[in-house]
Amino acid sequence: MSEFIPVNKPSLEGNEARYLKECIDSGWISSEGPFVGRLEREFAAAADRKWGIAVCNGSAALDAAVAALHLSPGDEVILPAFTIISCAAAIVRAGAVPVLVDSDPVTWNMRVDQIEQKLTPRSKAIMAVHIYGLPVDIQSVQSIAQRRGLAVIEDAAEALGAKCRNQSCGSFGDISTFSFYSNKLVTTGEGGMILCDDDELAARCRSLRNLCFQPGRRFVHEELGWNMRMSNLQAAVGVAQLERLGKSVERKQRIGSLYMELLEDVKGIRLPLPHTTDADNTYWVFGVMLENSIPFDAQTAMERLARCGIGTRPFFWPMHEQPVLKRMGFFAGETYPVAENLARRGFYLPSGLGISDEQVRRSAAALRDVLS
Repeated sequence: MSEFIPVNKPSLEGNEARYLKECIDSGWISSEGPFVGRLEREFAAAADRKWGIAVCNGSAALDAAVAALHLSPGDEVILPAFTIISCAAAIVRAGAVPVLVDSDPVTWNMRVDQIEQKLTPRSKAIMAVHIYGLPVDIQSVQSIAQRRGLAVIEDAAEALGAKCRNQSCGSFGDISTFSFYSNKLVTTGEGGMILCDDDELAARCRSLRNLCFQPGRRFVHEELGWNMRMSNLQAAVGVAQLERLGKSVERKQRIGSLYMELLEDVKGIRLPLPHTTDADNTYWVFGVMLENSIPFDAQTAMERLARCGIGTRPFFWPMHEQPVLKRMGFFAGETYPVAENLARRGFYLPSGLGISDEQVRRSAAALRDVLS
């Protein structure tokens, strides 16, 4: 068998080693080091935002972002059923209630046209999640939010480097979050970022990520926060990665375009939407949906691809079918058919920045064989 192709291989070909050596030589390896502030400033500037607050991972960014909004117990936040559990978990941890909408079967993003029918007097925010590199219809989300007096939490973790109407994803929310996990276009191994323009929100996020220490009375706490700090070592890698963001987006789109070319005539699968009227797909990951004509599900397809030496990853499992959330009493009797189908018949192929064109061709050929 040929060498196994992992679902993700990062690209670390810039100044990462040089900047890490700077940290080690200077002794500044903690969150107090200068690369943290530099990453915050440069990342915020890249998204045309005023403030960046670096944290230890993308889930922590969501936790702090939701907590910063001062939600009260029972307040409701609208979000897609089809997303990573970090989104719902941040809402639940804040004492709020997650309220779901289904996904669009073509874009895989949240059904924005279902949001208003889910609003109640308890609604306080909409969490808009860009899925798999294709931006959600964020301007429509903003329009609903402004009309109904709601905050917008923009989870842009999967759309880093993407633009919507020539405006960077991560610039639309009242507060926006990113992940720098190893499969993202900018990685720090683990890590995340919160972006906003509001001075008070930024100050609150900085406090929440740092145990809510108080100026002048460091170890006297009026509120419980978290230790969510990013280290200088992580930030050094992030600065080097950010320097190549434009090239990374180009590479991702090349990977996606090559898969589209190689798989466009394959029957029985649905490929990602290349673009909407407002945005191009950056193909953060390259997802595939099995049509009902294929007599097996995504799990079987992934098992067969693994035997061919091809790494894959399943699509998200819907929030209303998460055992932990169901045990907590959420979503009783609710169904979201598109999200359910995406979870059962969707998976993604190797598409990390470190993949070669030849590995893309091998992966596409293996999928053809499995489907035949």
